[in-house]
Amino acid sequence: MKVAIIVLAGTEIREGLGRVVNALTTAKEFGEHGDEVVVVFDGAGTMWIPELAGPEHRYHDLFESVRGSISGACEYCAAAYSVTAEVEDADIALLDEYAQHPSLRSLALNGYTVMTF
Repeated sequence: MKVAIIVLAGTEIREGLGRVVNALTTAKEFGEHGDEVVVVFDGAGTMWIPELAGPEHRYHDLFESVRGSISGACEYCAAAYSVTAEVEDADIALLDEYAQHPSLRSLALNGYTVMTF
């Protein structure tokens, strides 16, 4: 199975934490079963990268456990949310496949089931 997990939830409200943790846990579950997993941080979700990359964050280990599945973060949105430098510092690629955004269409065309959180 091929799954693309798109993190859109921001950091501003508590619900966002639950959504990003669910996204990463889902990525981990699929990965543990040998499925092909891609994680993309898009929109306000780009703000999670500097948060989760910090070793003091309580979900840092979960973030690191799926790091190999993270394809990147939206270049446009990282700039819009002023986290470009932090995303680069976390060694996460900036994606600009379609108008400075990741191409969700290409994921769908390549057989990925796209899930949003």
